[in-house]
Amino acid sequence: MEKDHWEVTAGLAAFLDEAAAHLPAQERRLLQVLKIGEEFGEAAQAVIGATGTSPRKGVSHTWDDVTAEICDVIVTAMVSLHRLGVPDPAAVFAEHLRGAAARTLAARRD
Repeated sequence: MEKDHWEVTAGLAAFLDEAAAHLPAQERRLLQVLKIGEEFGEAAQAVIGATGTSPRKGVSHTWDDVTAEICDVIVTAMVSLHRLGVPDPAAVFAEHLRGAAARTLAARRD
C-alpha cells in the first residue's frame, strides 16, 4: 500500500532532523522555514524563465519547471509542519484549509 503524503513528509522530516542533529532544535526549525523561501525563489525564477522576461536569459524554463518548483514549495512546507513539532500536521493543515476556503468563498458570495 502506498504511503500518504503526510507519512512521506514525516519520513523526510525525520531524515532531515537526523542529518542536522548537530544543530540546536530552534535553529533546525528556523532553517526549515527559511527553506520555504528558498524554494519559492526557485519557483519565481522558473516563472521568469518560462515567460522569458529576463533580457539576459530569455526563455530558460518551461511551465513544467514551474510546476516542479511549486511542488517543491508544497513538500518543503509540509516537511516544515512536521519539523516545527506540530502534533498532527495533517489535521492542522486540513483545518486551516477549511478556514481559508470558507473565508475566500464567503467573500465571493458578498
